[in-house]
Amino acid sequence: MSDLAKTFAKAKLSSLPPPESLPEDPAQEPYEDDSSSSASSMSSTGTVIPTSSQRPAPLLHWTTYYTQEFYLERPASASRHAAKFHTYLIPPKSAKAPLLVLHHGAGSSALSFGLFAAEVRKAMPEVGVLAVEAREHGSVVWRPDGAVDTDLSIQLLSQDLMDMLELTRSKMAWAELPTVVLVGHSLGGAVVTHAANEGVLGSKLMGYAVLDVVEGSAMETIQHMQTYLANRPKSFATLAAAIEWHIRSRLIRNPQSARASVPSLLLQTEEGRWVWRTDLSSTQPFWGNWFTGMSAKFLRGKGAKLLILAGTDRLDKELMIGQMQGKFQLQVFPAAGHFLHEDLPEKTAEVVVEFIKRNDRSSLILPPKVSDLLAQGKKV
Repeated sequence: MSDLAKTFAKAKLSSLPPPESLPEDPAQEPYEDDSSSSASSMSSTGTVIPTSSQRPAPLLHWTTYYTQEFYLERPASASRHAAKFHTYLIPPKSAKAPLLVLHHGAGSSALSFGLFAAEVRKAMPEVGVLAVEAREHGSVVWRPDGAVDTDLSIQLLSQDLMDMLELTRSKMAWAELPTVVLVGHSLGGAVVTHAANEGVLGSKLMGYAVLDVVEGSAMETIQHMQTYLANRPKSFATLAAAIEWHIRSRLIRNPQSARASVPSLLLQTEEGRWVWRTDLSSTQPFWGNWFTGMSAKFLRGKGAKLLILAGTDRLDKELMIGQMQGKFQLQVFPAAGHFLHEDLPEKTAEVVVEFIKRNDRSSLILPPKVSDLLAQGKKV
């Protein structure tokens, strides 16, 4: 059993800091516990810092990281249900610049990539960024009878991702899609892997990067997910209390990223408390579907491949063999938790940018063709 799976197996309510141990703040009240809570998928909760006194700074708005916010409407058709997709965009600087397409983990949001996106742009200003939100995570899909479609199967999530990409192209009036690099964290890693394996982007796909999820450890971890969810707070009195909890429990080890992403995980009730936006417990029927066969799909898909992990224990046998055969690039951040793109956004961005530069064929200068030289009267 991987370290991540052991974390869930051992997760107990007593491991969380009691309300009275939090720094005094009259605006904060004790959080409550409930099995229907969710924050982000497959999170590491092994260590808690009960002595931390770090206070959150003011909340950060999405405009700190992205330039545009879209609610993209997909009309109903014979093969698609009607939908309204929520996305954030930083357009590429030119037609030749690549577009990073970012998909979050279960229970998370596009703002979990906020700091990462900013760091990518610092290192590579011409690159574009499209951060999407899945159905039940900020986007909504309706069945023909008007009810919300809560089918989160990997096939539909992948289809939604491709539709969001195409709707963005149409919204921006791009003549064609830019070269695409897919990046997915946890569940998002399974989604981009499925999309890459399907080959729907063809030559437009430069490559794909998966952040801290592999089939083997994910399948072990989901056996303990309900226990883990049962030990999560049900609600918070304030957003500051929610941010503090994520930092103190070390779900997110970077306070700035917690301030950016945690508010987007919550909704305020009529009573004024903040509850989880996504009910992860209700997604249990899809957990196996998300990750079964992921390793084979990851290795089989066309395009350059990058796997970034928080620990080598995540590698399963199939990926270990593939890594030894040089089928993908592997990077390990042992100092990070599961949300490595939030914990270490600068290092994660550095690896992804180098991955793009290494595999970007648009910058290659090819030698002239012999026929062109002869047509110009030059000797060959």
